[in-house]
Amino acid sequence: MEKTAGKPIRCRAAVCRATGEALVMEEIEVAPPKAYEVRIKILCTSLCHTDVTLWKMPSSPISIFPRIFGHEAVGVVESVGENVTDVKEGETVVPVFLANCEDCRDCKSKKSNMCTSFPFSAAPGVGAAWKVADVEAGSTVAIFGLGAVGLAVAEGARIRGVSKIIGVDLNPEKFDTGKKFGVTDFVNPKECGDKSVSEVIKEITDGGADYCFECVGLASVMNDAFTSCRDGWGKTIVLGAEMHGAPLSINTYELLRGKSIEGSLFGGIKAKTDIPLLAQSYLNKELQLDEFITHEINFEEINTAFDLLSQGKSLRCIIWMD
Repeated sequence: MEKTAGKPIRCRAAVCRATGEALVMEEIEVAPPKAYEVRIKILCTSLCHTDVTLWKMPSSPISIFPRIFGHEAVGVVESVGENVTDVKEGETVVPVFLANCEDCRDCKSKKSNMCTSFPFSAAPGVGAAWKVADVEAGSTVAIFGLGAVGLAVAEGARIRGVSKIIGVDLNPEKFDTGKKFGVTDFVNPKECGDKSVSEVIKEITDGGADYCFECVGLASVMNDAFTSCRDGWGKTIVLGAEMHGAPLSINTYELLRGKSIEGSLFGGIKAKTDIPLLAQSYLNKELQLDEFITHEINFEEINTAFDLLSQGKSLRCIIWMD
């Protein structure tokens, strides 16, 4: 690392040249880190549905080609730019897409802990159940979409001691998986007969779920989740990035009944303080994480990871660089 610090380096990358096209292995040049920047040697990474959504999305301000995907990685700090004090060369780090800088100009001007220079992505479910919704023991939860984010919501709700966790998904194979994360009831929208999903959930919960989480990324499902919440105090958390850019339209009378709806970015987590807490919870065998890993492949097989996730056959596929 001492030989490359401060210099451009060349490395392999899986590059997507156009919407929906297979990724191609290419050699790219990576500039040395500037002030406040860190250059990381990636050891392994994974994919989430945000990667798939952007992969399939026509070129737009948030989907520009050619591009290199990947924001769920583990690596070693190769070199740092000026003014970097939190990490040093050789340390193992987890890069995240949302800054926790605490004192940059953007954060000060907007009185927020979120740096706007980072891209949008669906938030982790453990954080959404814990920090955004703050679900209570004995409450009822409905989760729309049992992918990795939805199952993470279930795991967070399970740890909080909720009484019912209802999973809603079109894929019946997700139901058995959901049991591992505390899901107690299952609703397949294709098997509801003449009833709507919200009617079925209201029957299961005797009036509506206390908390509903939308983890799919469809405005219509967000509406279903909001409708499934209990009058008086029901709360809906939206985690899915709307894949078609469609607006959300809800019945305003539902709001007057005391319901609320809220978005979630990165589960409300502050990376520097909260991720170490989650890691310690995992080491204490309180938080299940190993169960999310369904496949492991080599870097050259990265297109297989996209196929597995697109087909609903994978929760998290670990992609090893070597």
